[in-house]
Amino acid sequence: MIGGVSRVVLTGSTLTLDDVLAVARGGGLVEIDPEALRAMAAARAVVDRSLAGGTPAYGVTTGVGSRKVFDVEADGHDRLLVRQHRISQGTPVAHEVVRASALRLANALARATTVARPELATHLVAALNDDRLPEIRTLGSIGQSDLAQMADLADGFLGDFELARGEAIALLNQSAFATGYGALAFADALVLLDVFDHAGALDLEALGANRNSVHPAIGEARPYPGLQASEVEARDLQDPLTFRTIAQQNGAAHDAFGFVGAQLAIELNAAQSNPLVVVAEDRVISVGNFEMQPLATALDLARLALAPVISTAAERAVKLLQRPLTGLTEGLGARPAMAESALSEFGIAIQAIAVEARLLAQPVSFELVSTTQAEGIEDRMTMAPLAARRLESMVELGARVASIELMLAAQACDLRGARLGAGTTRLRDAVRRVVPFLEEGAALTDLEPLVEEIRSGRICT
Repeated sequence: MIGGVSRVVLTGSTLTLDDVLAVARGGGLVEIDPEALRAMAAARAVVDRSLAGGTPAYGVTTGVGSRKVFDVEADGHDRLLVRQHRISQGTPVAHEVVRASALRLANALARATTVARPELATHLVAALNDDRLPEIRTLGSIGQSDLAQMADLADGFLGDFELARGEAIALLNQSAFATGYGALAFADALVLLDVFDHAGALDLEALGANRNSVHPAIGEARPYPGLQASEVEARDLQDPLTFRTIAQQNGAAHDAFGFVGAQLAIELNAAQSNPLVVVAEDRVISVGNFEMQPLATALDLARLALAPVISTAAERAVKLLQRPLTGLTEGLGARPAMAESALSEFGIAIQAIAVEARLLAQPVSFELVSTTQAEGIEDRMTMAPLAARRLESMVELGARVASIELMLAAQACDLRGARLGAGTTRLRDAVRRVVPFLEEGAALTDLEPLVEEIRSGRICT
């Protein structure tokens, strides 16, 4: 930390999710460890010796894809290769995703397994620190390295920088876009899951639920890491499943997220490119490290784990609106026997949003690609960028589900007049700072400020 600004030192093997957040969202500065620069120089020396000896190297001395059989003859081939891969489409992604992608690319170069020179890596880091980064368009990557998006990034940050032989492939044949995008989406998913944990506790208070559903004996008898709870006094015999199994539902998501986080930690520092420079053997070899199945599968799992958390939260919220279940007023109106709708119509809204979120859980990592591309050579895809984008969209929708859930639970708690626990009191008060109790005859409050509190995680602090 320098002058209140985070500084991240890239070694090629120590990049963390917190580092990504510090740079992508916090404006943190980046530098490359001197030892990493020396390692890059050693890797480039291997490439130069290979070039001098006439040894073929994919994308360095040859074309790419089906053109691997043709030798590179013309000067300027590398810059042309970048420009001819600018096939992305659609709207630009958020600038924070561009910064995360640039950081992940810089860390990939710092790992010293590509053909890139230290000068290229330092040029990229300077562009990142100065925030001289281009727009990256959303569509066009199948997830076997993000060629389209990496071409947008490379062509934009290079300026008049002259690429050495083969450096285009070091920039293009990377999955930095999917990895950076996925890292940001997963960080937001972690925050949202924490909010749903807290909201579930407030739901139990709002319903006047049987607290044995979170008795510590549950986790002892069924020892999943995520299934832990605290002892409280029982009230009623048995509640609807969406209340009774909050610990099991959210605990399963926590366990799944543990796996996702571990996969992402590996991928943030993994060599994702082809070819691979093996300094110890003084060789440049062709590999398939651009295969993003581990990342794509993990991001699919994140959505599969989050979807039931969102849908059951929506179901609990709808039940809080129903007088026979809560013993409170219909629609959580300020008093009984009112003709006005009060909060009833939020039951429709929350179900509509939850449906959209749930539909995003469909896995994408098992999709197939046409085998006609590159004469049948490029016959695999993971759709890792789509997996990240869908997680981002699910989190955004989930935050809106949580906002309605929290607003309804706070209204129910206030109507019940129950004595809340310390944690649920803090949460109810946090909701009330932005959403007031709905009095008789009052208009509905805009929930956007509450959504923002949820997305930032401030609602739970």
